[in-house]
Order: sequence, then C-alpha cells, then structure tokens
Amino acid sequence: PPPSSCRKHTIPKPHPPVVGEVTHHSIQLSWDLENTAQRKGPQEQWLKISIEEEDPKLHTYGTIYTGYARQHVIEGLQPRTTYRFRLKVTSSTGECSYSPAVSVSTTREPMSGEQLHRAVSMNDVEAVLNILQGGVTVDMKSQHLMLACFSGHLDIIKYLREQGASWEVRDLGGCTALHWAVDGGHCEVIEWMINDGCQVDAKDTCLEWTPLMRVSAVTGNKDVASLLIEAGADVNVKDKDGKTPLMSVVMLLEENKRKLSENTNCPPPVLGSQAREVTK
Repeated sequence: PPPSSCRKHTIPKPHPPVVGEVTHHSIQLSWDLENTAQRKGPQEQWLKISIEEEDPKLHTYGTIYTGYARQHVIEGLQPRTTYRFRLKVTSSTGECSYSPAVSVSTTREPMSGEQLHRAVSMNDVEAVLNILQGGVTVDMKSQHLMLACFSGHLDIIKYLREQGASWEVRDLGGCTALHWAVDGGHCEVIEWMINDGCQVDAKDTCLEWTPLMRVSAVTGNKDVASLLIEAGADVNVKDKDGKTPLMSVVMLLEENKRKLSENTNCPPPVLGSQAREVTK
C-alpha cells in the first residue's frame, strides 16, 4: 500500500519503467509519462519521478533515485541477479501514484582473457564454451586461437572459428595462427587449418618468415614442412636476410650437428665415488 505520507492521488497510475541496456553490473530504466503538461512552468511544478527498488527479504521498497530526468542507470549491481523496480510519480502538491513493478536480471560477468587462456591451455572445452557464452571480443577469441593451434586442441579451434575468431589476427611479432601451429607440430591441426582457408605464405613482421621458413629454421619437422609444401607454400620465398627455407633448414642441420659434436667430445661429469678417485 502507498505510504501514509502520500496523499490520496488523482495522478493516473504510470506504466512500469522501460528496461534499456542491461549489463552484469548495471540496469538502465526509462519512462515517458503520458501527461505532457508535466514539464510546463517552473521545475518545482513538474511531476517528480522516483525509482524504488524492492528489498527481496523484507518485500519493502526503498528510493534509489528522485528527480526530473526521463531515464536513470542503476549501477553497482551483482551479476546474474534479479531486481524489482517501480516508479513513483509525485506532484508539486504532494499527490503520488505508483507503477506496477518490473523485474530485471543482470547478465553474466564477462570472463577475462586470463581465464580463457587457462581454459584453452588445459584443453578444457566445457570451460571455453562457458567463457565464450559469457561474452568476449572477437580479438580475444582470435588471440587465443593461436594458443589452441600451438597446443593442438582441435575441438577448441573449431569452436573459436565458429564464434568468429579470425586467421588474419597476428601477435606482436606479426605471426599468424599458422606460425604458432607449425611450432606446435600438430599435423592434424595444420591440415584442418589449411582446409579451412588459413593463408599458407603469410610473413611475420620481424624476420619476414613464412610458416614454412619458420619450421625450416626452428624445428625442422619434415611432416609439417611436407603439409605446407603440398598446400602450395612457396619453397623459394626469401626472408629479410635473403635466406630461403632450404637454406634455413641446412643451417639448422649444421647447428644441430655442431651441438651433437660438442656433446660427444665433452666427458661426462664426474660424480660420486668417481669424484673421490679423481681427487686422490
């Protein structure tokens, strides 16, 4: 019932407030009263609007806004929580009227990039789905697409692509998701990416390496290199130093041979009783 301070009203009962933008921490309410005369004359003669929020435990209402605006944003709310609001319209003579209440639920709190990173790294498909349903940007999806490609999590890759993640997004060094995938060495993933339209000969911005040049210079994985070549990767492309993929793989083999030779020529460390014998 209306509080005792509210005089018997002759003001028409207002409609419930109209719900506008809703986030995980705010709700926008607006109203447009039918009484067009409310804003004529001095402001103190206008109809005053109050928003009242229901206390869910006591089932009583408390005022959270009073003024002459046509909308108000209630902030500082809890995610995924239902709130009830009503309008109170008060005339300059103290007469008032209440609208029916309206119920509004705030949205799920957006997940952070750190949470998505963790879920992708652990190949936790269910967690990834929950996070994406909570709302993340396309750029964030595309950045974590790279991590999924490196880790070989094909189910997550497919879902991120369905959700709009792009093959065109690059990391700070200009590498694409395919650069990351060749480092991971997961042939099934690379083959799927190529069939999905991933660009084979994209160059990074640091060394101007294509994915084929990267695998030739970093891992030497022949299965990955074969997939890229079969997909049309340019075997004669040159990086900013003028090296081709063949030159890079030869250099990698020479470096590996040098390291192996150094390890072979070094005597094993002397431990335990052998150490005691040497020191005698």
